Amino acid sequence: MSNISIRIRGLSKSFGDKKVLDGIDLDVARGTSMVVIGGSGSGKSVLLKCVLGLIEPDAGSIEIDGVNVLTADADQRAELRARIGMLFQNGALFDSLPVWENVAFGLLAQNKCSRAEARNKAGDILAQVGLAASVGDLSPSELSGGMQKRVGLARAIAAQPEILFFDEPTTGLDPIMGAVIDGLIVDCVKRLGSTAIAITHDMASARRIGDRAAMLYKGQIVWQGEATALMDTGNAMVDQFTHGRREGPIQMELRK
Repeated sequence: MSNISIRIRGLSKSFGDKKVLDGIDLDVARGTSMVVIGGSGSGKSVLLKCVLGLIEPDAGSIEIDGVNVLTADADQRAELRARIGMLFQNGALFDSLPVWENVAFGLLAQNKCSRAEARNKAGDILAQVGLAASVGDLSPSELSGGMQKRVGLARAIAAQPEILFFDEPTTGLDPIMGAVIDGLIVDCVKRLGSTAIAITHDMASARRIGDRAAMLYKGQIVWQGEATALMDTGNAMVDQFTHGRREGPIQMELRK
């Protein structure tokens, strides 16, 4: 079996005359975390949604463990999705369900256990992200932003997925809570041995959770390397972005 878990080649996507992804090539090694950085509108979320199968690209291929997601049949796609966990940017919890049922949603939807078993399992998973089992009886609206992120992470890891995706995991959190969430993500990925892709514009977060990193700019990957090198890449565009400099090759575009 190849050491590459996720292989992306020539991925392109346009919306009207706006080319969002322009020939993306990216490999993510098995059991490692890849962080994708870039400014707003650079194509990060679209890339993630293409890999997830939520958006159909115009061209290219996406392989997960050798299976092309774009040409797979319905059964193959369902099998691939069952191996993926996702932490959404804003938690995306179901307001009408208690916390425990949010955490166990995937398990229940796939009939992997009874409701009683799912409730007990939810309590165990909540403990893994630093929350008491009693939190499971609360509704999402009763939780702070940091707690909602933890519940979202608990839901993402509930089925012990082989692949994890994180969409701006620290957005809206203070620096301390952001570091806590990053620590939990790293712990969960290592414990499960999962392959992970995270998209973020938080440089501290990127260096904490990533083994490798890539930067998107105008729909293309302009740099790839070790995440520890993000603040000193020698690439003018990456250095401008990571240090938040106004002057440099990246210029703000006027929205039409």
